[in-house]
Amino acid sequence: MPEQVTIDWYIALSAILFTIGALGVLLRRNAIVIFMSVELMLNAANLAFVAFAHHLGDLGGQIFVFFVMTVAAAEVAVGLALIVAIFRTKRSINIDELNTMKG
Repeated sequence: MPEQVTIDWYIALSAILFTIGALGVLLRRNAIVIFMSVELMLNAANLAFVAFAHHLGDLGGQIFVFFVMTVAAAEVAVGLALIVAIFRTKRSINIDELNTMKG
């Protein structure tokens, strides 16, 4: 009989994904990579919410994930529009080169 995957595995995977995302935000200088790292952190939190919701037999965590995904979709639309607008004016998306808001 196959062994069941426990909640510990899901939480460990969520922690690993969140750590990778946090390191991506802290160590990288490319705006798109930082943006993807933030999304990875959101998805790691979503995985933990779903794992706990399944473990507790409650739909509250899954409903919360639905709202987080909705906000993340709006963030993607606004964030990518900002990145494209910055790239058009500065010709770079390197965070170190974007220290001023002057046009």
